[in-house]
Amino acid sequence: MELIGRRLSVEELRAVLDDPATVSLLLFGDLDDEDAEMPDPELDLHKSWHALHYLLAGTAAEVDDPAAAAVLGGVDIGEEGGYGPPRLLDVETVRVVAAALDMLDVDTLRARFDPDALASADVYPGGWARGVNDFDKFLAPAFADLCRFYRSAAAENQAVLLAIV
Repeated sequence: MELIGRRLSVEELRAVLDDPATVSLLLFGDLDDEDAEMPDPELDLHKSWHALHYLLAGTAAEVDDPAAAAVLGGVDIGEEGGYGPPRLLDVETVRVVAAALDMLDVDTLRARFDPDALASADVYPGGWARGVNDFDKFLAPAFADLCRFYRSAAAENQAVLLAIV
């Protein structure tokens, strides 16, 4: 399972709200065309998504904090994709999430990183016993990507689509 994200222009947001079937086209391309390739996502957290959410939220699934909404926030939209439907974060929510992420830094998340707690909470993908190396090689770069993604979306007044694929 990987989390991907796509920023939406005003026109794309309007299209998604008018016809939620547009979500699949934007995220995955034309699935009916065997020759079509899936568009490259603007955000790909690979398998780090769940651990990042845990470090941002302090839980494996709750979204009680604006920073936690960066990974598992938004409202369901579009068709079920196997790991739940895609989620839409509107422009205002994107601004709030970006501001919350800007208040954090990699050292704060590193201090929250507890391999035993991640394992105990059954955080995907597992195997957290390697410790701080996981954080530095796997989670710190993903956090930087997540912050850049939301910062850019907020600066451009864009909504965001997220999907676990």
